[in-house]
Amino acid sequence: MLLLPSSLPIFSFPANPSLLISPSPSWPPRRGSSGAVVSSATSRDVDTFTSKSGYLFSLSADEADSLSEYNFLRIDGMYKRKPLILLRRLAQIGTTFGYWFGLRLADEALDRSEQMFKVRAAELRKLLVELGPAYVKIAQAVSSRPDLIPPIYLDELSLLQDQITPFSTEVAFKMIEDELGLPIDELFSEISPEPVAAASLGQVYQARLRRTGNVVAVKVQRPGVRAAIALDTLILRYIAGLIKKAGRFNSDLEAVVDEWATSLFKEMDYLNEAQNGIKFRKLYGGIKDVLVPKMYTEYSTSKVLVMEWVEGQKLNEVNDLYLVEVGVYCSFNQLLEYGFYHADPHPGNFLRTYDGQLAYLDFGMMGDFRPELRDGFMEACLHLVNRDFKALATDFVTLGLLPPTAEKSAVTKALTDVFQDAISRGVRNISFGDLLGDLGKTMYRFKFRIPPYFSLVIRSLAVLEGIAIGISPNYKVLGSTYPWIARKILTDSSPQLKISLQNLLYEEGVFRIDRLESLLSESLRTETALVQKPVVGTDSNVAMKQMLAFTFTEQGSFVREILLREFAKGLDAFGLATLESFTFSGSRGLSSLSEEDMTNLRTFYRLISLFSGMQKVGSVSTQVKAISKYGEALTPVDEASLVMSQLPSAQEMLPILSILPELPQESQQRLLQLPGDLVGRLASRAFARTIRRIFL
Repeated sequence: MLLLPSSLPIFSFPANPSLLISPSPSWPPRRGSSGAVVSSATSRDVDTFTSKSGYLFSLSADEADSLSEYNFLRIDGMYKRKPLILLRRLAQIGTTFGYWFGLRLADEALDRSEQMFKVRAAELRKLLVELGPAYVKIAQAVSSRPDLIPPIYLDELSLLQDQITPFSTEVAFKMIEDELGLPIDELFSEISPEPVAAASLGQVYQARLRRTGNVVAVKVQRPGVRAAIALDTLILRYIAGLIKKAGRFNSDLEAVVDEWATSLFKEMDYLNEAQNGIKFRKLYGGIKDVLVPKMYTEYSTSKVLVMEWVEGQKLNEVNDLYLVEVGVYCSFNQLLEYGFYHADPHPGNFLRTYDGQLAYLDFGMMGDFRPELRDGFMEACLHLVNRDFKALATDFVTLGLLPPTAEKSAVTKALTDVFQDAISRGVRNISFGDLLGDLGKTMYRFKFRIPPYFSLVIRSLAVLEGIAIGISPNYKVLGSTYPWIARKILTDSSPQLKISLQNLLYEEGVFRIDRLESLLSESLRTETALVQKPVVGTDSNVAMKQMLAFTFTEQGSFVREILLREFAKGLDAFGLATLESFTFSGSRGLSSLSEEDMTNLRTFYRLISLFSGMQKVGSVSTQVKAISKYGEALTPVDEASLVMSQLPSAQEMLPILSILPELPQESQQRLLQLPGDLVGRLASRAFARTIRRIFL
């Protein structure tokens, strides 16, 4: 039987570790006669946080129970009755940071900053650990941005993800027994004598379930964290209020602190994490090369969580760009497909398993992205890439970043100035971090607000790009995500997105085929993305097949309707141009072709070129400009003849015809309906034109 000292103090404040599960060097552990492991840590130094801040834990049972969820008024009332603890904590925080900044100033004065840089980084990490989990969590939020944090500080802060001094194993084992109501040796046939990883909110042991023999990770709370975090969030919220009163920020910083604290308190509830893990596994566990560990809810409480054991390496420690792409794709699904996303994606929570899968860990901090906000986010990305800054200003109102009373014209001009250079480099070269940085001054000038929900979304994307940059310095998460956004825009059934797509493709009533070409080409990148592990050398026939297959699916119905409409208008213009080429034989001034007809004819050429795989798109307009520059402007009939001469021949159309039998049966059936639809639309246009000529 495992023996525990009877005098050992037991704390009852739940926590939830945020850490990397990795193989234990001591596995298989040493067994006792009963089959359970006898802990080798009969005595251990108290961890730094507890030794420095243990006075924070002195709450009554009723007070501890009242902290089951975040409630600012309740916390405020509790610590107003404990003014000495509050004052002592303020003094501790002030002197701790004051001491460190004093050393930095001394280094500057003594001209030894470079020599002491690494030393000060290590000291800062140790001070954050002493101050406790709230400050560790804040440091973790910035430790995944190699483009923002100096490398030495980054290395030190990254240690906060899973290398924090653990608390007593005796306390942990006693807590497991109290929570699950059984002795350790009846629950597990094996358990590591020491934690294999420890983080700010708790620590993990490797064990084997006695009943099933499955190897599991057992996460146990760190005593006192809920009381400590409650006090620190109270202090941070007071500071946010002072900053708000000083008028230094437009955002509601108190609401941002409340949002963060609410998520953090949910993270300290293991039962909540278990349910999050189950939901996450159901939604995303089927994605290729994504692993979501199984939760053992029958062995879990608010203070203990048992989950499937996963072995591997941290993603940022291996050079695996493919798994970064898998993470980007999975994040796209989280944010834009289902809205249920991992809000704490620091490197310690991403694992590359030894069989090459991306494992997600720690589901304590999750976010919900409402459908209307998801649509607004996609519209903003769409308008940003297509330089529609007027619409982008409206998107910011939809997302809650701008008040409805904001001056749209001034905001549009400012956004144009901010984003023009970045967009000119192309969507694949847009850095998410750079965009946020460039936007800063404009946000302050026009009183942008950062809604509480948005801080978690932005952090999720920024951290993901930070991990990717650590592997590939030129990686751009927005450029990698945009193909999925383009596909979503083209296929989603949301009325809001359909209206947005319609407005994007029709500018003042004129069809912008260049924008459709861009969306289609970007969306097809999802077919050859790294998550599919494509074969190198994909030719144009494959691209045409993908484009046709997409257009004639149920999801492509909205785009198909637009294409049919424009194709019919182009065929109508083509027929008129053909008739006039025979009737007038090139005579000038006699053409009945309108400018709209010529636009439709040029669009017809672009559509034929797009779906036939031709590489001559834009050559007609180039030739027209060249001829007009060195001679008399072309008549509509002349330009129509030039367009018609550039249309693909029957031989050039053979590749697309050979692809048609390879399309899915569903697409072939819709393709057979195409001639009838076109005839009906052409007849309708011809009838309308005849009526106009008779009565107008």
